[in-house]
Amino acid sequence: MKKMRAMVLSECALIETRPLKLTEIDRHEIKKSDEILLKIEACGVCHSQLHGIEGDWKDIGIPPTLPTVPGHEVVGKVIEIGSNVTKFKIGDRAGITPLLEACKVCQYCKEGKEQLCESSIITGESLKGGYAEYITVSEDFATKIPESMKSEYAAPLFCAGITAYKAVKAAEPRSHKKIGIFGIGGVGHMAVQFAKVEGCEVIAFSRSKSHLDVAKRLGAMDTMTFSENQEFLDELKKRHGMLDAAIVFAPADIVTDVAIKSVKRGGLIVIATVGKNPTFFAFDEKTIRGTVIGSTKDMEQVIKICDEKKFIVITETYPLEKANEVLKKLKDSQIQARAVLMPEL
Repeated sequence: MKKMRAMVLSECALIETRPLKLTEIDRHEIKKSDEILLKIEACGVCHSQLHGIEGDWKDIGIPPTLPTVPGHEVVGKVIEIGSNVTKFKIGDRAGITPLLEACKVCQYCKEGKEQLCESSIITGESLKGGYAEYITVSEDFATKIPESMKSEYAAPLFCAGITAYKAVKAAEPRSHKKIGIFGIGGVGHMAVQFAKVEGCEVIAFSRSKSHLDVAKRLGAMDTMTFSENQEFLDELKKRHGMLDAAIVFAPADIVTDVAIKSVKRGGLIVIATVGKNPTFFAFDEKTIRGTVIGSTKDMEQVIKICDEKKFIVITETYPLEKANEVLKKLKDSQIQARAVLMPEL
C-alpha cells in the first residue's frame, strides 16, 4: 500500500499542545467506480476545525471518530478516475466542500438539499480530510475549478465561500437592503462581497480593527467595532437606524443576541454558526433562520460568481506540517482572513 503524509488527530486537546501529528498513513485509493483520486494542492483552515480539534463540539458529535485527519475545504488535481466517471478526466482540477458524500435517495437529496442529508459523510471527520496529500471522492460531490484559478484562492471557496454565499441568499438580499455582517474573517470577508453583488448596503461588525479594515476595503458601507453594551446599539441606530437583516458568523452566543437586537421588527437574522438558543421575543415578528454550507449546484454558482466578479480571497499560505501553528494563530485572531495549508509549499 502506498503511503502519504497527513496531520492526524488522535485525541482532542488544546491546540497549544500540538495535538496534530505529521504521520505516514495509507494513501487513499479508488474503491468505487464513481470515485476520483485527487492529489491535494491546497486546504483552507476553518475555525470550525479548531473547535473540533479542541473538543468544544463533542456534545454535537464532532469529531464523530478518532483518529481523524481534519480539513474540509480541499482543492487538488485529478490523478486517477474510476471506471464509470464521466464528469472529470485526469489532469482536471477539482474541489471538495465539507460534504464528502450523501445518500442521494432521501427527501433532502431529492430536493437538491443534499447538505441536509442525515446520512451524509463530512470531509475532515474521518481519515478522509484535507490536511493530507491525497483524497478520494465521488464525482457527484466534487466541483470543477477553472485552470486559471490558483489553488490557494480556490480552496477557501469550498467552505468559507459557499457558507458566505448561502448565508447571504438566506438573508433574502435585494438592492439597498441594509444587511449587517457580524464576524469578518474567512467567511465574513466573502459575505461582504456576495452581499455587494446583490446590491445590498453592508455594515460590518467585528472586534478586530484589521478585520474591519478588510471589510471597508471590500465595499462595506460602514464598519463598527462590536460591543455587547447598549451604547453599541444606540450608535448603530444613530448612524443607520435598525438593520433589515443580520448575518452571524462569529461563534459567540452574545454576538447572536446583539445581532437579533440590531434588526428591525419583522426583520431577518441568519445564524451560520453553532450556538445556544438566542433570546427571542415573538411579538417582534422577527425571523431567525439557520444555514449550513450548500448543495453541489450552490458550489458551482460560487465558483462562477467568484471567477466572473473577480472576488478577492485574502489568504496566507503555510506548509502542511505547520497546521498546529496556523490553528494557534487562528485562535489568537492573528489570521486576517483565511490560512491555507499546501502539501508541496
